[in-house]
Amino acid sequence: MVKKQTVWLLTMLSLLIVLSVYYMTSPDNGEMAFIQEDEWAEITGEATDEEGVETTGDGTVISQVSTDELFTAIRMDMQNQRDQMQEQLSEIMASSDFSTAEKNEAIEKMETIKATQSKESIIENTIRASAAYDDVLVRAEDDVVHVTVKAEELSKTETNQIIQMVSDEFGEKRVQVQFQPAS
Repeated sequence: MVKKQTVWLLTMLSLLIVLSVYYMTSPDNGEMAFIQEDEWAEITGEATDEEGVETTGDGTVISQVSTDELFTAIRMDMQNQRDQMQEQLSEIMASSDFSTAEKNEAIEKMETIKATQSKESIIENTIRASAAYDDVLVRAEDDVVHVTVKAEELSKTETNQIIQMVSDEFGEKRVQVQFQPAS
């Protein structure tokens, strides 16, 4: 079994790598500016033409994050949540404070998490291979499977094929399919 410290270290290292890659590939070469509140008030009234940032007339800032970064961030967040849940379940299994029934329930939940991760990975690879999509993100929740495809558009036929693939793998769950244009 992987130790708690090892999981923590690997998580932090992967986060460090992702942030380093983002920092090195950012269009402003890592330069950041500090804006005073009075300067900010002047800026928010106008739209800007800066790369990746757009400001509307009412002061709402619209940030354009690439779908690669978005998919990566969502995957990392899901993985962190599942790692924390598995850690808690491992603690239940190792503790003498819990009954056998509670330990068995923890084992079943851990197996369910691993099976869900496996199914998500299989579906992502299957969908990506079926129509050569740039990227696919599958998130299985309690009774819904969310599928986000990185594509300029998604036809009804493609959507139905994706729903069928997900239903074949996950069974009778509601499937929500959407597409995310590449930015």
